[in-house]
Amino acid sequence: MPHNVYNSQSIIDHLPLTIKHNFPVNERLKSKKVIQKLFSKGKDEFVFPLKIKFLLQQAPSPTPPQVLFTVPKRNFKSAVDRNAIKRLLKEAYRLNKHLLKDKAGNYKVATIGFVYIAKEKLPFDRIQRKTILIFERFNEKTS
Repeated sequence: MPHNVYNSQSIIDHLPLTIKHNFPVNERLKSKKVIQKLFSKGKDEFVFPLKIKFLLQQAPSPTPPQVLFTVPKRNFKSAVDRNAIKRLLKEAYRLNKHLLKDKAGNYKVATIGFVYIAKEKLPFDRIQRKTILIFERFNEKTS
C-alpha cells in the first residue's frame, strides 16, 4: 500500500468532533402553561433588537432548552414579515446554541423566549452577532 493512501477509518478517526446544528421539534416550546410561566416568572436579558426571557433548570442537564420565537404584530403588520424575522431568529439560534453549554456539555437553562423588539427588519449578520452577544452575557451571569 503506498504511503500517501489512507483507509477511510483512519481519516474518520482523526476528524474533529462536529457541532450539531439542528433544531428538532422537541426543542420548540409549544405548551401554553410553560409559555405563561416563562413570561410571568422568567428572567430578562436585553440586547437590541432582542429581548430574551429564560427560566433556569434546577440542575444542569444535557437536554437543550425549549425555545419560543415571537415578533409582535404591533411592529410588523404583515405575517410574511413576521415569519421571515422568526426564520432569521431560528437560524441564529440554531447556529449558536452550542454557546449555551457549560464546560461539561450541559445546559443551565430550561426554556428561552426570544422577542424581537426592533421596528424594522435587520440583516441576518446583525441578528446573529446580537444572539452571540446575548448568549455570552447569559453565560457570564449563570456561571
